Amino acid sequence: MRVLHFYKTYYPDTVGGIEQVIRQMCVGTGRLGVTNTVLSLSREKNLVPIAFEGHTVHRVPLDFELASNACSVASLGALARLAREADVVHYHFPWPFMDLAHFAARVRKPSVVTYHSDIVRQKHLLRLYQPLKHRFLRSVDAIVATSPNYLESSTVLERYRDKTRVIPFGLDRATYPQPEPARLAYWRERVGPKFFLFVGVLRYYKGLHVLLDAVAGTNYPVVIVGAGPEEAALKAQAARLGLANVLFVGAVDEPDKVALLTLCYALAFPSHLRSEAFGISLLEGAMFGKPMISCEIGSGTTYINIGGETGLVVPPADAAALRTAMRTLWENPQLARDMDRGATARFDEVFTAQQMAASYTALYRELAASRVAATDPAAAPPLGSRAPD
Repeated sequence: MRVLHFYKTYYPDTVGGIEQVIRQMCVGTGRLGVTNTVLSLSREKNLVPIAFEGHTVHRVPLDFELASNACSVASLGALARLAREADVVHYHFPWPFMDLAHFAARVRKPSVVTYHSDIVRQKHLLRLYQPLKHRFLRSVDAIVATSPNYLESSTVLERYRDKTRVIPFGLDRATYPQPEPARLAYWRERVGPKFFLFVGVLRYYKGLHVLLDAVAGTNYPVVIVGAGPEEAALKAQAARLGLANVLFVGAVDEPDKVALLTLCYALAFPSHLRSEAFGISLLEGAMFGKPMISCEIGSGTTYINIGGETGLVVPPADAAALRTAMRTLWENPQLARDMDRGATARFDEVFTAQQMAASYTALYRELAASRVAATDPAAAPPLGSRAPD
């Protein structure tokens, strides 16, 4: 079984939530016999295929970006060529150029789209994009929503419910490094023994301006890991508020991130808009057994974080409610410990990479078998039965 993933960016160029998800898909399904290839765009020069954790990464030059929409002429030929070698093509939405590339490259293989998020911000451009978006979503064979919450709350997915199924993202603890004692000691010395942690790209929908307002006038230490387009504005806000208890540490490598996840008291995840469809760093918090604070935005964040069980859930963009939730955890260590155990139990029950990989592998086989059946009914098993590798 050969699967081609297509997304605008991937390792080693960038490290983000979707890149982590694709990585976990490739590693997990690879253990089940799937041969994975990833096609992505890059600003680097002298691009050649590279091997990465058991799968192959092909990168083509990124030519330009329009409203965060990465475009590459070379990707059209690469997609057509690599799709011919694949049994299934796996797209990752949203990326409008990808929709266009699918048709320009005349991809004819079985296809699946992981629907990471609705498009929330670019409303004027969205009107222009709507016809292409719906033509693309109609053309693919299957769509995957990442949580039942998002499937129920997305007006786009509602139109395609008949071919949409839910497969939650999953993570593999074994792919995360073990923090060395010296690294733990370094961060413990720098950030102190008890702190709230945020990890993520500093984007408009992360709600970090609300978090800064929430901790104004308190002594709750907050460590913010990540860089991004909102970094300067957030640092200016912190300076205006005189927040000596907030530490921006910038982007860190994986061992440092793991060290901070290991040491933190709780995870603060204040994303307030539906652009945050799931929250991989929130899921990492659950994997590390940390109580979480998140907002109810009708997305996967409250599929990961069950209020009162794994953490606390507050209304979006409500600094007072967020401050109260932080106070509740800070002043009740036993409650935090109970939620530690709840987060770990829910992660093991729902969100392991093994579960995600098994579900995607079954879907790939189903799609490949159904395409064979459509061309030669005698050559394929009935839909739903196990197809050969």
